[in-house]
Amino acid sequence: MTTPTLDPDDAAARTTASPDAGVPVVGIGASAGGLDPICEFLASVPPASGMAYMVAQHVDTQHQVIFTQLLQRVTAMPVSEVQDGMTLLPDRVYVMPPRGQLILDGDRVALQPHSVSRQEHLSIDRLFMALARHSAGQTVGVVLSGMGADGTLGLKAIRDSGGLTMAQLPPSARFESMPVSAISAGVVDVVAPPAELARRALDWWRRDNGLGANLDALRQREALQQMYQLLLAQTGANFSDYKLSTVMRRIERRMKLRQCRELPVYIDYLRENPAEVELLFKELLIGVTNFFRGPKVWEYLIETALPQLLERHPHGAAFKAWVPACSTGEEAYTLAISFHEVLAQLRPTVQYTLQIFATDLDDDAVARARQGVFSAAIRDDVGEQRLQRYFVTEEDGRYRIRKDIRNTIIFARQNIISDPPFTKLDVLCCRNLLIYFTAKLQRDLIPLFHYALKQDGLLLLGSAETPGEFTELFAPLNAVARVYRRLEASINHVASYFPTRVSNASVPSAIASHLPSMNGNLQQQVEQQLLKRHTPAAVLLNVHGDILYIHGRTGAYLEPAAGKANWNIHAMAREGLRHELAGLLKRATQGEETASVRGLIQRDAAGHPAMAVDMTAEAMADEGPLAGAVLVTFASVAVPAERRRARSRNPQLLELEQLLAQARLEIQAVRNEMQASREELKSANEELQSTNEELQSTNEELTTSKEEMQSLNEELYTVNAELQSKVDDLSMVNGDMKNLLNSTDVATIFLDSELRIRRFTDRATQIYKLIPGDVQRPLGDIVNDLDYPELQDDAREVLRTLVFSERQISARGGGWYMVRIMPYRTVDNVIDGVVVTFINISEAKQLEARLRMMQGTPE
Repeated sequence: MTTPTLDPDDAAARTTASPDAGVPVVGIGASAGGLDPICEFLASVPPASGMAYMVAQHVDTQHQVIFTQLLQRVTAMPVSEVQDGMTLLPDRVYVMPPRGQLILDGDRVALQPHSVSRQEHLSIDRLFMALARHSAGQTVGVVLSGMGADGTLGLKAIRDSGGLTMAQLPPSARFESMPVSAISAGVVDVVAPPAELARRALDWWRRDNGLGANLDALRQREALQQMYQLLLAQTGANFSDYKLSTVMRRIERRMKLRQCRELPVYIDYLRENPAEVELLFKELLIGVTNFFRGPKVWEYLIETALPQLLERHPHGAAFKAWVPACSTGEEAYTLAISFHEVLAQLRPTVQYTLQIFATDLDDDAVARARQGVFSAAIRDDVGEQRLQRYFVTEEDGRYRIRKDIRNTIIFARQNIISDPPFTKLDVLCCRNLLIYFTAKLQRDLIPLFHYALKQDGLLLLGSAETPGEFTELFAPLNAVARVYRRLEASINHVASYFPTRVSNASVPSAIASHLPSMNGNLQQQVEQQLLKRHTPAAVLLNVHGDILYIHGRTGAYLEPAAGKANWNIHAMAREGLRHELAGLLKRATQGEETASVRGLIQRDAAGHPAMAVDMTAEAMADEGPLAGAVLVTFASVAVPAERRRARSRNPQLLELEQLLAQARLEIQAVRNEMQASREELKSANEELQSTNEELQSTNEELTTSKEEMQSLNEELYTVNAELQSKVDDLSMVNGDMKNLLNSTDVATIFLDSELRIRRFTDRATQIYKLIPGDVQRPLGDIVNDLDYPELQDDAREVLRTLVFSERQISARGGGWYMVRIMPYRTVDNVIDGVVVTFINISEAKQLEARLRMMQGTPE
């Protein structure tokens, strides 16, 4: 990104939240392996924290109730599922439903249906984005264990709105994909184990949020300059020309996170922690962008501006565009899609192409832009038709830009303030960037844009940006859409931006009585005159001899070679200099500090010595922007008169010169052969690049297969966790049932339909000689104390008729038992065996016998 690409609404979003502005919310997102860290986080929350906690996990709808019950076991806070219309209260835990779009209106919760396929696990992103939209500056986002990348975009939204973002320490997570994805994207403020995250979130909210007492000290120029120097030294970016309000909002957020009350304290922290300088740099480069941002701009571009651009080139053309501050590439891809739609509508018979240069100062943003992969959240911005036409759906639910659209864009790191611009452009799209610069820097960049564009080129600015006072450089095509056309103007309007450009401004006729200031154009003109008159002609070369830069008038020493344009100095050097120049460059590149050749004679058309040339070559330092280059200078001196007459006096000299000329021709032939070999090597390199593309395509297919397996593994792990929870509950119920049966003190045996033992109570072992290993054995194989050989026949009869049987049976030891046989019914009302109970009625029989004896009744 050439400069920070900040959100135009950033000023509103950055207002400091106060505790009474609403209920602060902690959003917790997890997936596979997330149950344990969620429980650990909630168990570490102290009573009366004053915050509400919203949990989103990839759980099926049928298991939502179990998940809620498990969370309630680890926290004293009430746990409930989010319902439409409920009021958001502090010290509560809310579980998000798997499919639903959360909307917060004050402290009221609204749920809207949101259809998501099984491959699109975006419930965490949806929760975080809803919290970021509603609770700017008082939201905490937490990403815990899980597979995939859900939660990364949501954390970015929370961070952009001024909230705190946290992720579980990857080694402490069972599945580290989600935390690693968020950390790699640079959107996480705190990385720690779950229990530590809970404490950090509470500390962040409870501390004093206001820094107003220190604002005057924060604006002290000396302290700010020290910070600018630290950033410049470590990152190479100069933030001194950015608006103070923009920079201060970013600094205050980092100070708040690091518990620094004053800017000098924070600067000391920066000096001691270089990593914090990088974090501050990233904070200043927060990129907020999306597809087709400002729809009216793109509608006008597609319907009017681009068709007019094509009309001006009826025979076809290769257009060039530049998108500075491209962030993650959405705007560059939008321009490419718009140009493709115009071609699809007009269907021209000639060929039109568009080459887009997209640049940014943030290396991470450029790397993500090169990938061309975006989350499912772009569906609302792009629309279904464009998604189907220009994107390919990935296995994980993300969208990859179509390859032919991707190939029209070149992404690179570039600083619009200090690096050279792209030139000869037809379109320059720089939206919502200038508003973060000072007026001075804006006045410098508008002429730069004019210099970069062709005549009648298009300039796209943001909704709050205009060319300002440069009305002679740009004319509005559509004031509402902020689209401007480049006008032809004098070089005087743009020369002040380029310090090496000579201004043609006339010298004032009257001189002021006071001494002029040696600043601005006057200083530049003096420097230009000195450079023009007193510096030798020079060229800057790379290691192959290709000319990178020309200074001064070099026409006396170099001339374009005939045929195809060739900017190699060996092809452009004039006769008499080529051979010596090759040796000079070799000496310079092999370590000689400054190699020189003096007194080389150049001849006129008649063959007479015309002038002598001194040449020097110096290899640039290995460090710095010119590393690896060679600087060659030329200086002309007069040829002594005696050397002019030497040719006519010495015939042998003429012969030597002819031999020298022949040797030079042979050297030139060898050089041409080397050039041909170089071209062949270039062709071989292109073939290798093509092979590399094929290998990369194969790698992408393998990556897709890997992501598919990861998604399947995530679902299996989630189901396994749910099954484990059910097994635990079943074991508890089984234990309760066993204790219940044993507490009845009734001998009971459960048999299946084949009269094999299924289960028995401890009391049954006093009648049948049962051990735990007898389960699944036929009951008839077990020795017993009953005089009841018909037991199995009666059991089969009960299975046949479903009528229970009850008999009084005597035992061999002298006791009596009431044996009751009943059908065994499953929960589905299916007969699947019998239940045999043995009730000891020995005492009742003894009493009955005594009663008979007393009554004199025989047995």
